[in-house]
Amino acid sequence: MTVMRDYELTVVFSPEIPEEDLGSEIEKVSQLVTENGGELVGEVNRWGRRRLAYPIRHFREGSYVLAQMKLEPHRAKELDRNLRSSEGVLRHLLVRLGE
Repeated sequence: MTVMRDYELTVVFSPEIPEEDLGSEIEKVSQLVTENGGELVGEVNRWGRRRLAYPIRHFREGSYVLAQMKLEPHRAKELDRNLRSSEGVLRHLLVRLGE
């Protein structure tokens, strides 16, 4: 049996995605999590549109979303790779939470 670890995922979506379509983009990310054997814990927190500290792909703002999940450690790299190739995602950060 493999051990499921706790992770926190922060995603910054492109400002070109309209606010009404952001829900479907969040759903795509949650599908990536479940396809990689993970499960979301609690609710997904939308922080809304915020100014970026520095431009990313010529954008100065993005829509921030935060989620906690359980995921097998060897699947985290695959999830990271999938998020990098997602068009609507400007940046993401997957952090393992402490014990």
